[in-house]
Amino acid sequence: MQTPRSILLHIDSSARSAARTALARQLAEDFDAEVIAQPCMLTSLARYPYAVDGAAAAVELLMSLDKEGLDSAHATFLQAAAGSPRLQWAEPLADGPWGFARRALYADLMILGQREEDDPSSAEVPADFLPSVLVESGRPALILPYAGETRSVGRTVLVAWKETREAARAVSAALPWLRRAAQVHVVAYGDGIDDSLRALERYLAAQGVSAALHTGGVEEGDMGNALLSRAADLGADLLVMGSYGHSRAREWVLGGATRTILQTMTLPVLMAH
Repeated sequence: MQTPRSILLHIDSSARSAARTALARQLAEDFDAEVIAQPCMLTSLARYPYAVDGAAAAVELLMSLDKEGLDSAHATFLQAAAGSPRLQWAEPLADGPWGFARRALYADLMILGQREEDDPSSAEVPADFLPSVLVESGRPALILPYAGETRSVGRTVLVAWKETREAARAVSAALPWLRRAAQVHVVAYGDGIDDSLRALERYLAAQGVSAALHTGGVEEGDMGNALLSRAADLGADLLVMGSYGHSRAREWVLGGATRTILQTMTLPVLMAH
């Protein structure tokens, strides 16, 4: 992948929106990129449709709450953006979260946040917002965990390799970080993986990336936690992996490792579907 020049940043009223904005500002400076800060939240009327049948005063109150939330998100953005001309605020999307994937078609990279169920602001987007945006846009996403402080991204990178198009797209998207990293590790699980690891090593070498290879052993049932444990052992500050999932009966059915990572991630993750 070419160095990302256009970054789409998801903005909501959560406390972690500031951390995403600060990271976007840093990446914009590192990669000479522009960032579109896109506020994307469900309206209160969409979250509480029964209010439409209530008193007009109740509807007006919900609309005022939306304005307060948007104003708060804008203020948080301005503070974290620190006046950088590379970051631009966009108007809210008319169709809210459902329009974000379409807007992402015009960006090289998305910056998103892990869903925190205990945060009241989590209701501002549908529960399947992350996987649906990944699948529908086809764009890579850098996803930040809601816990902990993100001090750096990409000094030590762990690539979860598998001979799939999703993993290959993730590696391609990660090349700007891999070329700058102090250490790059690649891990693969299963039988007969030596040849695929060596093939990836040659590909990365052609891209100017030197990588340490790791055989993870037998593919486990809980691959997500195995990857997080490996990342912790290596001191990684970025995990690169494919995102697996499909739509069924209007619900997103995620692969086991993808689901675990999105639920329990402990470091930034670069995903591509």
